[in-house]
Amino acid sequence: MASLWDDLDSLVNSPSSFEATTGERGTIKPKADFDAGDDTVALRKAIEGLGTKDKVLIDILTHRSSAQRQLICEAYLGATGRTLVEDLKGDTSGDFEDLLVALATPPAVYDCHEVMRAMEGAGTKDSVLIEIFASRSNQQIKALSDVYLEETEKMLTLDLKSEVSGDFSNALLLLAEGKRDDNTAVDADKAKEDAKTLYDAGEKKWGTDETKFVDILCNRSIPQLRQTLVEYKNISGKTLQHSIEGEMSGELEELLVAIVKCVKSVPAFFAERLYESMKGGGTDESTLNRIMVGRSEIDMLDIRAEFKKLYEYSLHSAIESDLSDSLGECVTAICGGED
Repeated sequence: MASLWDDLDSLVNSPSSFEATTGERGTIKPKADFDAGDDTVALRKAIEGLGTKDKVLIDILTHRSSAQRQLICEAYLGATGRTLVEDLKGDTSGDFEDLLVALATPPAVYDCHEVMRAMEGAGTKDSVLIEIFASRSNQQIKALSDVYLEETEKMLTLDLKSEVSGDFSNALLLLAEGKRDDNTAVDADKAKEDAKTLYDAGEKKWGTDETKFVDILCNRSIPQLRQTLVEYKNISGKTLQHSIEGEMSGELEELLVAIVKCVKSVPAFFAERLYESMKGGGTDESTLNRIMVGRSEIDMLDIRAEFKKLYEYSLHSAIESDLSDSLGECVTAICGGED
């Protein structure tokens, strides 16, 4: 695994899917001869008949774009007086239900609900917050925050502040503001200066000045940070990721490493997360569902390619051997073909 993240040239020079919201690299595309009314009729039959016909639900919801699925939700409400999400919840269960509900929910709303779930109850699910805020663009974070405000009448950053603390809190809150510099031009001198600042704040001194790491990694643009990673390795002889892993611990380390990985390659970051969600005994279905749905129209083809490179078997085969029944069928449909 280390070799992938150490190879800065191929990662730093690859196109970034950081700012993509939908694109050519997704596995789910808009259906050409789409008719929301026809789909509503088919979904009603599948749900209202004797025993839910999972295959119909899967076939429709994994072969329509998110925008088309929202049109189906509107048509469904008009035809039945009930929301599709309510009926899916009433007729399916467990992780399969969660996956179908995710497909029927607009991306920003789904991200928002995942953040809410991560903050619910005792203890915060920091790894979920880290995954979402490290990998989303300013645009996606702002959309998520708008939904949060609309649904809770509270500011997301204020609620996050009461959940987390210390340098980890400072870093997460900076990301949650969605104000990362989005300038695409790279200032080579600035990258050298930032790399030296990071080196002086960590490797070069006894103890670590975490605030410098937080400031640079949470504020600079993605292209600028890519250049900084290269300059850092030139100065210190090791990657910034290695330095962070050696200098820090806990949630702050996890967040800053996630940012560095996403700066290098968002698809590789998600390929690794998917692998972690399925390895060993038992599956982390909520992480698996979140990534598969969230990236299905953005960069799933690239995630599949990175997964194959990293683990020498396909994401499709990993899902097939890990999941069964309707859940497995639905996730493999989102994954698309075998590599």
